[in-house]
Amino acid sequence: MINTYGGRKLGRTGAHRRALLKNLATSLFLHERLETTIEKAKELRPFAERIITQAKKGRHDMVRKDVHDKRVYKKLFEVLAPRYENRPGGYTQIVRTKVREGDNAVLGLIRLI
Repeated sequence: MINTYGGRKLGRTGAHRRALLKNLATSLFLHERLETTIEKAKELRPFAERIITQAKKGRHDMVRKDVHDKRVYKKLFEVLAPRYENRPGGYTQIVRTKVREGDNAVLGLIRLI
């Protein structure tokens, strides 16, 4: 029986993929919206929502592992965590926007709701 554990590889090594997700999440929290490929957005969604949930619980150590920007770290605890205090989950939304000319990749907008 073949089990498909894990997520998309995105053509990167494990360390590069984790760094990519951390950087995408940091940009998402800073600007509250981000345009990227649909595949990257689908991988980013659970990663970013997990960080917001940890911020809601007050887990500074867990958030600090994934967010290295001081402005974003402060924004998570002062703005985003109180905003989603009564929401049980589903903090992001993915909307398909266009197809990229060069490689025909489907682009989408991931944003905080």
